[in-house]
Amino acid sequence: MPTAALAGLPAFPAHSRLLVVAPHPDDETIATGLLIQQVREAGGEVRILLLTAGDNNPWPQRWLERRLRIGPPERRRWAQRRCTEMRQAIERLGLSQSSLRSLGWPDLGVSNRLLQSTGNALATIRREMEAFAPDLIALPSLLDRHPDHGAAHVLVRLALAGQAASPALYTYLVHGDADDGEGVEIQATPAQLSRKREALLAHRSQLALSGGRMRRWVDRPERYIDVGQSSPATAVLPWQPPRWLRPWLRLSVVDPAGARGWAWPDAPLERTPDGRFRLLPSARGQAVPCFAHLALELPSPWIFDHWGWCELHAAPAAGDAVVA
Repeated sequence: MPTAALAGLPAFPAHSRLLVVAPHPDDETIATGLLIQQVREAGGEVRILLLTAGDNNPWPQRWLERRLRIGPPERRRWAQRRCTEMRQAIERLGLSQSSLRSLGWPDLGVSNRLLQSTGNALATIRREMEAFAPDLIALPSLLDRHPDHGAAHVLVRLALAGQAASPALYTYLVHGDADDGEGVEIQATPAQLSRKREALLAHRSQLALSGGRMRRWVDRPERYIDVGQSSPATAVLPWQPPRWLRPWLRLSVVDPAGARGWAWPDAPLERTPDGRFRLLPSARGQAVPCFAHLALELPSPWIFDHWGWCELHAAPAAGDAVVA
């Protein structure tokens, strides 16, 4: 009998195969430290797919290394440090070093990888999934405001498109607030929670400036949402950016066939009767799933997405509209 199975999640038999998609070192501990332990204690296998090395993380590096300038050699050294910390963390969660697969993509560059090299990025994710053959995938929420997290969700969903049998998909949210009571929670034993806290301590570089916040994250319940029961796709874009900002915004759409994008003033949009925006049929196609992304093209010190991603219907809803 598997230990501590979740209400709403499938039980964890001994043949369970969990793939954790982690955009950065420490996501595996913060978001899935309890889930990892419970799958392993039931006799299942766990693999962690690390997308980036978390190298674009300058303020803790400046603080710990007492430096202002950070160039390519310093970033490479920081990446090595964070990956070493992650290996120590997963050992404390009961995993071997062979459980970790690292892609080495640029930190804060997952969205660019998805939108500019869609085919190659999806092929890489598919190879990793085919090699491990998971029956359960824990992946970031589409609503996560860190751009690497939202893009990771889209990558996994697109990589699975068209498969006859898809693994169960459960999302986790690190950066943002979920609705109270939404999803299912892990019921942890004291020993499991203690090991999760010990794993967090391995991420020493991240605790230097954000220790209090990260400890709160580790102590909050692990909550997952079944992708099949999450918010449905929409025909209407959820964004209504102010008119003065629109010249500096870029709208992108990506589906299994590839990615396309426009500056907001040139985007093929139509207005709905209530004044909102949706894409013209020529911009949507019929491939599913289909996702849209809105981003500011101006340089900004703020790393989080203000608009982020949404999932779209393959074809726009019928109804009267006027071109924007």
